[in-house]
Amino acid sequence: MAWPLAAVAQFCASAAVTINKETCCQLIHRAASQGAKMIFLPEASDFIAASTLDAIALTTSLDESEFVQSVRESAKAEGVWVSVGVHEKVRTGFTHPSHIYNTHLIIDDLGSIVSKYRKIHLFDVDIKDGPRLMESDHTQRGNAILDPVPTPLGRIGQQICYDLRFSELSIIQRQRGADILTFPSAFTIKTGMAHWEPLLRARAIETQTYVIAAAQIGQHNIKRASYGNAMIVDPWGTVLARCPDNASASIAIAPIDLDYMMQIRTEMPVMQHRRVDLY
Repeated sequence: MAWPLAAVAQFCASAAVTINKETCCQLIHRAASQGAKMIFLPEASDFIAASTLDAIALTTSLDESEFVQSVRESAKAEGVWVSVGVHEKVRTGFTHPSHIYNTHLIIDDLGSIVSKYRKIHLFDVDIKDGPRLMESDHTQRGNAILDPVPTPLGRIGQQICYDLRFSELSIIQRQRGADILTFPSAFTIKTGMAHWEPLLRARAIETQTYVIAAAQIGQHNIKRASYGNAMIVDPWGTVLARCPDNASASIAIAPIDLDYMMQIRTEMPVMQHRRVDLY
């Protein structure tokens, strides 16, 4: 049996939404032309701004987003599913009306948004005499763990970037039936070099799922750069495909073999061995 192909993507987004949109649509076309059933684009694919004020100014609702509309049209035209990270305007009535959501969309091959996950763990780091990166200054955290989404590849659990560090979320999604965990990301270079691959492989091994992690890469602006190394990891923890270590827009492709996944789960049934009576 020929198992369906997944494409994982990386590129260097800027504050120019139109250019980012064109890059993502080109990546969708490239994935479809190589036979992929679904492509996974990074966190903040619509833009990475140089300041909080710029980010708020660039953010719209999903219905008004030129970027989201173009990705939906490309998904339909190419006949592929798309996972993509975007910014989303918070509806009025919240405590912080200037806040935005960090959102992960799944779009089907008809161009419809079938799932919308809002990042629940925000990256707040305030180091004495060091950098201060406070995502909560401008981002409203989500408050829901979504059930896995049925797709042509299998059932997908949605997460975003910093969520990767909280294994409980991945375990819950596995318990709810996930075959694949997804982590569209924009890891910093320092944390990426130290933790990116070990964390991705750990999540795959402990949950016995495929892990697909799209990534931003390169220098976005004078303040911010991302690590890259987008990859697909199998349920044994093997890296099946990885994008090259440069800022050119790229994809990497691998099959999603659910029979192999089930074999691993049968031979080492870790979920049945969990001591839920103790923890």
